[in-house]
Amino acid sequence: MFQDLDKTLAALLQRELAASNVAVSFAAPDSSFPPMEVTLPAVDLFLYDVRENLELHSNDWHHETQNGRILRHKAPIRIDCSYLITAWSSATNPIDDEHRLLGEVMKVLLRYRQLPDDVLQGELIGLHPPVRARAMRSGYLQSLGEFWQAMGGKPKASLHYTLTISANIFAPEDLGVPTTERIVKLQQGVAGKK
Repeated sequence: MFQDLDKTLAALLQRELAASNVAVSFAAPDSSFPPMEVTLPAVDLFLYDVRENLELHSNDWHHETQNGRILRHKAPIRIDCSYLITAWSSATNPIDDEHRLLGEVMKVLLRYRQLPDDVLQGELIGLHPPVRARAMRSGYLQSLGEFWQAMGGKPKASLHYTLTISANIFAPEDLGVPTTERIVKLQQGVAGKK
């Protein structure tokens, strides 16, 4: 599922930033970035946190009819996937290029509160509820300074981006064939007379 999320984000950014000729990476932004397979300039989306979204938790059930049988589904678990996004340039003075690129990425992500259907990959296609996106909110990192220290690199400008996906972890319950009951009421007398 996470690989489909990565492929979806790569497709969205490559489509929207096509004129920039930017590589998209999902590697850790550590002191050895970029990996050999990534050419600069690049946008790096590092998946740093995955957790259940308890605010969207639901105990509701929904029903559907399939092949003449009623199936009951428990609401899916909602999961927040948080990315730290950085831009990387090979220029001698990379800050201007990186900030420009990060600004372009920010505009793309703010444009889509829900990922467009035409970029969805794998398990995300037809997912209900659809993938929800939130950019520019504080992330789950306690301290960016500690994060960069743990990565062994120098602090960089970054964006936080959280996508909420659904995971259907429960098998549907087969309730069987629907039954109908017809009730007929008979009254004595003639209609319209008292």
